[in-house]
Amino acid sequence: MSSRPCATSSGSSLGLLFRQVRDAMWARMADELARAGHVLSFSQYVVLKTLALGPICAGDLARAAELNPGAMTRLLDKLVARGLVDRVPDPADRRVLRIRLTEAGEAIWRDIEQCGQRVRERALAGLDDAERARLIRLLEQVRDNLKAPAE
Repeated sequence: MSSRPCATSSGSSLGLLFRQVRDAMWARMADELARAGHVLSFSQYVVLKTLALGPICAGDLARAAELNPGAMTRLLDKLVARGLVDRVPDPADRRVLRIRLTEAGEAIWRDIEQCGQRVRERALAGLDDAERARLIRLLEQVRDNLKAPAE
């Protein structure tokens, strides 16, 4: 296994390149959302995307969005005030509140998902289906390598 630094042909380090890709994707997404008339932060977008999969408790939602519980509560308060999400008792444990998209939240999600699709298509332009699949597999491998416990 090589211990030499990994640099791209442009001289960017691997970590810097990941950061540049992430930042460029979010900048493009913010532009798409603005053109569609939506004012959402990245964290709000992640929350709506997560809730599009179904109701979830606030703690799990905070972990998915990588926010602390206090920040999640403030974010949810804003989304509740906008009528995009609501808090409902968990049928299995009434002490627990689950967060879900409202009808308005579902409608906005359908629209912003189209924004996300345009960004993904732009990001992957010039790659065929096999290259796209390989890129995703490679990125998942890098992610999983970094999540694995240190030896």
